[in-house]
Amino acid sequence: MSRKPLKILHVALLNSGFAADFCRMHDECGDYSRLVTLYRNRMGFAEDICMDYKLPEGKVIEFWRKIKQNGVVRSRSNPKNPQESKRYHYFRPKNFAEKEYFKLVDKLREPQVEKVIQENNLDDYDIIHYDFALDFFRNSQQAIKWKKMGKKIVCCYYGSDLRIRGVIKELEAVSDLDITGEYDHLALNPELEFMFFPYDTSELPPKKNSNSDKVRIVHSPTNRQFKGTYHVLTAIRELGKENDNFEFILLENRPRQEVLEIKAECDIGIECIAGDMGGYGYGKSGLEMLGMGLPVITSMPQEYGEWLPENPFIIANSAEELYQRLKKLLQDRSSIERIGASSKKWVNRYHGLQAVNSRLYELYGQYKIIE
Repeated sequence: MSRKPLKILHVALLNSGFAADFCRMHDECGDYSRLVTLYRNRMGFAEDICMDYKLPEGKVIEFWRKIKQNGVVRSRSNPKNPQESKRYHYFRPKNFAEKEYFKLVDKLREPQVEKVIQENNLDDYDIIHYDFALDFFRNSQQAIKWKKMGKKIVCCYYGSDLRIRGVIKELEAVSDLDITGEYDHLALNPELEFMFFPYDTSELPPKKNSNSDKVRIVHSPTNRQFKGTYHVLTAIRELGKENDNFEFILLENRPRQEVLEIKAECDIGIECIAGDMGGYGYGKSGLEMLGMGLPVITSMPQEYGEWLPENPFIIANSAEELYQRLKKLLQDRSSIERIGASSKKWVNRYHGLQAVNSRLYELYGQYKIIE
């Protein structure tokens, strides 16, 4: 029996890749979706409707962000044992100036938001997904308005939104379903529903054989602190003292398509190693490398590795462990291809569009978003 397609709108801070993957999944599985982003992504991900807001920049702003990130993560997270992490916190402005800043920004945004909604008929959508669990406005006034119009609201947490910023209380109050793809979030908020984020490996360039006899190892952090790049570089330096049959590639601040093309010529991927700010597990970069058939090394607490079904990851929770894992792979090159093959199969099985869409529809039904 055929069903009427759902109209699903995604509102995201920016397109980190996952938001667009959700829209692609909706469309390919028979629904209709659009994506509205507040800020333009600098990594080359495609935009749909972009508000093109400008982030405050400058040395003082960056310094202030780092202070907030360091303070919140270190006080709330235990990357070696996420079950010891404290429960999530609600977002609150840090001082009077920040409070007034958000009030002013919300007021200034109103005309543009209303114009975008009218021009693109966004009031016609059935379900509103708030990626990063953030509305157009810090006071969530649009989400509250849509809720009163009978729309279903879904909040999706990606990472630092829950760990650092905290939950927007007004948005939480109108949300019908809260989801995450991050294991440690389940300790911060046991009421979240876990689901694998969608990913389609068909977007990836084909794996290529490099012209070098050396094993190519790649690491592509978007944030060195979260990804523990210092530990990665430490391990690579130690490995290089006794082994010259590898090439290390550090990819930063390059267009996404260029990054994908380079990864396709690599043999081993490093996702993150005991990130200084709580980072572990895997994200978009890890999925790309797995999908290309690369063995991926990452930090992962023992209980996470046991909980994550059939996962192909090579676990390293320190620079020393990373050194040992790389050394073993270089000594047994046949294992690189074998592990890589299982990596791609795992991504397709658990992150494939049909599998993830089925899980999402299951949650839609469970939380009365659809009948």
